[in-house]
Amino acid sequence: MLKSNIRFIFMILAGIAISFLMKLVVYKDVAGGQPIIYHHLIAIFITIVVWEGNLWIDHWMNTHYPWVSKTKRRILFHLPVALLYSACSLYLMMYVYNAKICGLDTQHKKLMEASLVISLLISTLILSFEIGGQLLKGWKLSLVEVEKYKTESVQAQLQNLKDQINPHFLFNNLSVLTSLVYQDQEKAVDFINQLSKVYRYLLDNKTNELVRLNDELKFIDSYIYLLKIRFEQNILFDIRVDKSEMNKLIPPMSVQMLVENAIKHNEISSESPLTISIEAKDGVLEVKNNYQARAQKEASSKSGLKNIQDRYRYFTDIPVEINHDLHHFIVRIPLIA
Repeated sequence: MLKSNIRFIFMILAGIAISFLMKLVVYKDVAGGQPIIYHHLIAIFITIVVWEGNLWIDHWMNTHYPWVSKTKRRILFHLPVALLYSACSLYLMMYVYNAKICGLDTQHKKLMEASLVISLLISTLILSFEIGGQLLKGWKLSLVEVEKYKTESVQAQLQNLKDQINPHFLFNNLSVLTSLVYQDQEKAVDFINQLSKVYRYLLDNKTNELVRLNDELKFIDSYIYLLKIRFEQNILFDIRVDKSEMNKLIPPMSVQMLVENAIKHNEISSESPLTISIEAKDGVLEVKNNYQARAQKEASSKSGLKNIQDRYRYFTDIPVEINHDLHHFIVRIPLIA
């Protein structure tokens, strides 16, 4: 829509143009004593009534039938409703103008018909440009939204990769590996193999937007192996996944981020072991842990859960559920079919 400060200028110009057109085409053989400015003012008034009425219709349509989400219904209803309003208002105002103001008798019925036809043609032309312009605007906005979500998804993935391949993660595992080399060389070799699988998965999927749940769980097995070497019996895992869910999709490293989130914010010790359950059924994957807050809380940017929520918004309208009480912290993420 045109801004209000210039809209009325266009209305005035359109009214004057229509007045000249009507004078040349319709009223050229009709005598009239009124000055030309009088006809211009009447035409401007009629133009404003029709235009403003159509703007109100457009506003109502935007509320009930938005272009992006209800394009077909908008096209189906907008033009007929707008034309019906234009026809009724034009006929009524032209009748009052011709019969009551100009004093034209019934023998000039053809003038009414000609006036109405010309006015409707002009209204149809304006409406066509208006609807076409809004369709184009809506299409451009939808493209901008898609690109925005794509950019956010890529940024989230890159941030996720940076979060996981960080000095703390590498330092902790290298420290564990150093101890294993002296204590159990066979286990150290296994540790290196699992660590390489973790990093291979991270690197292979750094540009993938979605992965199969089956692949994610294989990665999680390697990741859990590293955690168990590090925390020994102080961390417990319970994984239950229906076979029917294995081929569904999730953003890569989603489960790992939820596990890492649980480790980061909870006490892990022989007196207070951390139990993490991973369950997938009915199109939802749930990661649940017993809540036992650390005495010294680690500084958190709260980017992990937000990262997952932002990535999911690009693929589905189903929200990520986060539930927290005194005893448990639960996150449910939808599986994408």
